[in-house]
Amino acid sequence: MNISRIMQVLNVAELAAIAAAEWNGKGDKVAADEAATEAMRDAFNEIDFSGRIVIGEGERDEAPMLFIGEELGRGGEEIDIAVDPLEGTNLCAYNRPNALTTIAIAPKDSLLFAPDTYMHKIAAGPACRGKVHIEASPEANVKAVATALDKPISEVNVCILERDRHEELISAVRATGARIRLIDDGDVFGAIATAVPGTGIDLYLGSGGAPEGVLAAAGLKAIGGIFMGKLAFEIDPDGVEKRARAEQTAGLDLDAALTMDMLVRSDETVFIASGVTDGEMLEGVRIEDGSSSTNSIIMSSADNTVRFVKTIRRGAQGIVRF
Repeated sequence: MNISRIMQVLNVAELAAIAAAEWNGKGDKVAADEAATEAMRDAFNEIDFSGRIVIGEGERDEAPMLFIGEELGRGGEEIDIAVDPLEGTNLCAYNRPNALTTIAIAPKDSLLFAPDTYMHKIAAGPACRGKVHIEASPEANVKAVATALDKPISEVNVCILERDRHEELISAVRATGARIRLIDDGDVFGAIATAVPGTGIDLYLGSGGAPEGVLAAAGLKAIGGIFMGKLAFEIDPDGVEKRARAEQTAGLDLDAALTMDMLVRSDETVFIASGVTDGEMLEGVRIEDGSSSTNSIIMSSADNTVRFVKTIRRGAQGIVRF
């Protein structure tokens, strides 16, 4: 993936973040998501490539834009695209930390067409590769992380989505003596943060959207972390129907433990996120003095790099402030 293509997609993420940030704290998550989605789609369509949405806003009959299978761009290099135009819609609506716009790109046929259902997930940083597993118990995984990071279990920080379905998981983790960071929303952040120093998160556990699992796997593959997933149709109200649909499209064992290489089948993958609201990993959008500034992260498995990028867009009468 050449650097000019990466910068084009970075621009897409930034414009979506700016559009979503107009709705920070206004209590309307639907409007925020629609603004980010429209801005992202418009920007993608200005790029000279043949993009195909493999992870998006849902099936075509559910989403008017960025639906699974939608083709974007002006033509050219064939690219798989996974997006969550606004990861953490509630976080944006109520101006809480860690709302992001997220995009992963890879060569055609590299990203899994993940069914729009739940996925059990585990994520950790590079030191834990080969030492944690989606099918191991929470206790075993917490102990493995403590050993890998050479810290007492009492200092291991586990990130979990605060959901009723996680009550047993939370109890099991607390029984080990580990710390828990409960988050309201945004499990792409929760998973990727395990491999980003300074976030304070060592391990991510729990179930969330399968599409978000592919996005997290793309980022963690680039940064050298570990991600595994297992589809969880059993906790989805429409699980029977979604499983039948996935059998036609997913092209994998629906009951298998899914590794990063099964979810992301290329070493030319790039993950990009731009901050909408302030968070541990990225600052949010700033709009002042006629200018806007965004903060983004680019994770590339092609050259094993992680870049933090600040972009300032100067308006007609804008002042550039660093």
